[in-house]
Amino acid sequence: MPPRLNIWSACRALSLRTRAFAQGPPPAAPALLARRGLADNTTSRSLDSNNSSALPPSMLPGSSQPPAYTSKENEEALNQLKMIEYGLNPLDPSVEGHKFGLPELPLPSQKHAKHRYDSVVSQVTRLLMQDGKLAKAQRDMAIILNYLRTSPPPRLDPSRPLLPGAPPAHHLPLDPALYLALAIDSVAPLVKLRGFKGLAGGGKSLEVPVPLRARQRRRMAFMWILDVVRKKKSKGSGRTMFPHRVAEEIVAVVEGRSSVWDKRTQVHKLGTANRANLTHQGVKGMI
Repeated sequence: MPPRLNIWSACRALSLRTRAFAQGPPPAAPALLARRGLADNTTSRSLDSNNSSALPPSMLPGSSQPPAYTSKENEEALNQLKMIEYGLNPLDPSVEGHKFGLPELPLPSQKHAKHRYDSVVSQVTRLLMQDGKLAKAQRDMAIILNYLRTSPPPRLDPSRPLLPGAPPAHHLPLDPALYLALAIDSVAPLVKLRGFKGLAGGGKSLEVPVPLRARQRRRMAFMWILDVVRKKKSKGSGRTMFPHRVAEEIVAVVEGRSSVWDKRTQVHKLGTANRANLTHQGVKGMI
């Protein structure tokens, strides 16, 4: 049954309010409209707190968060642009997928793991080694090179010149490996005397001068230096005394004060005196 429509039912449906309506905050504009309004306005003004709260945290000023639009693909594209800026090819197969790129083939001699040191330093280190203790020999070689690096420039002797083309004396401590190689090569003999038994008659050996290769020359010169070092009186005990004495003898060789120079001169004199034996019938074809 439908309700009755009269004046009393209409008055009963009315709601009477004794207080005024509370004034609430105005509705905030949508974020898209607020950003568009900022872009359309040519005057500079600061963002309202209500509008800035609608922006993502990564777009707020002073935010340390990465941008929300970054991804792995975008980072790869940015890295490729940086490589193009540096003059590199980002699609090079030798660079792509490798942190430092592929090495050049064939490998150069100084890039080999077993030949990463200077050839003279490596050879002298093994001549210093005793009882197969390579680590101790390497430690002694480090002490020798450090002594040569920290020592004052040597005073060269004009009567005993070094190899031609050698750097000035004040440059030698800057490169201790060159310092060591120059000292050894300067006193290295060019020849050695080889004895052929029975060729001189009466069971005597015939002394014949034989040329030496570079490694043989350096080995003989450094063995002379070690003989002089071992014959000298020790200044004390400790594992640094022996390498210090070797380094002091190397400095003496460069300055012309070592007795190794006399050995070299004696060997060369004997080789010059016996050079006629090279034409002996029993020697031909054996050297």
